[in-house]
Amino acid sequence: MIRIALCGNIASGKSEVQRFLERQGFKVLDTDKVSHELLTVKNNKLYEHFKDFDVFENGEFSREKFGRLVFADENLRKDLEKILHPRIAEKIKEFFNDNFSEKLTFVAIPLLYEAKMEYLFDKTIFVYADDNIRLERLIKRNHYDIEYAKKRLSSQIPQEEKIKSADYVLYNNGTKEELQKKVQEILKTLC
Repeated sequence: MIRIALCGNIASGKSEVQRFLERQGFKVLDTDKVSHELLTVKNNKLYEHFKDFDVFENGEFSREKFGRLVFADENLRKDLEKILHPRIAEKIKEFFNDNFSEKLTFVAIPLLYEAKMEYLFDKTIFVYADDNIRLERLIKRNHYDIEYAKKRLSSQIPQEEKIKSADYVLYNNGTKEELQKKVQEILKTLC
């Protein structure tokens, strides 16, 4: 089994690559979904740490409120990551164990480098899109105001640093069809 990290900064097109891989029949673990599940489950460590903040709706974490809080305060974001990242790493290991007979397995993990989880993978595919394109996509997709969108973009390690460590870089400034052709080329190399 080749364990492949699919990463990219916010609004780079990583989800589009993930959907394409899934349509091709590959197993893909989405760590965004894992972290969302960890926010909806009664996570005692998270609850204890954030119980005094306005991040709840109907007794559950509100992802919108939670996001606005942690992206406004770097220390709170780091606290969140200290709680979530070990659990996410456990889920990744479980995914690999459950799919050990697959030739290629993929984990969509936006914060691969921030979480220092490179050690879990054999190969890394990084999806890259110009910053101005990502900003435009983020505002359109999530309806963020420009200030908050820029804050979200700047919360991650710059793309230029990450591509130095990636095995493959998918440049995604064009169409979905162009992106899919590039993914197919990488798949041929990996298979």
